[in-house]
Amino acid sequence: EVQFVESGGGLAQAGGSLTLSCAASGFTKDINAIGWFRQAPGKEPEGVSCISISDSKTYYSNTVKGRFSISRDKAKNTLYLQMNSLKSEDTAVYFCAADYRPGILAPEPSFFDYWGQGTQVTVAA
Repeated sequence: EVQFVESGGGLAQAGGSLTLSCAASGFTKDINAIGWFRQAPGKEPEGVSCISISDSKTYYSNTVKGRFSISRDKAKNTLYLQMNSLKSEDTAVYFCAADYRPGILAPEPSFFDYWGQGTQVTVAA
């Protein structure tokens, strides 16, 4: 099975930037997409963005579109999330996870498995 380790979280000021990393190891064959998710205290996990492994197509939720950018370094087996123009509502624990289903590209949490331990992002207003 695949394992993910997220890093890069921390404290940022509103309007600032952070870059998250997600290192994958283990059995990565057959993964269709890798996604970023976040969960704020007392809320359900929310899909942020995902990228297709086969053709690098990307998908962003409306709440982050235009501010966040997902990318992947195939050689390093690492996924990134560049977060710009941060807002206080971006505060959450951010996770990455794998989607093995062929076809639809969408950051729906129930479609994804093998979640990492997460990295905390806190945005001060």
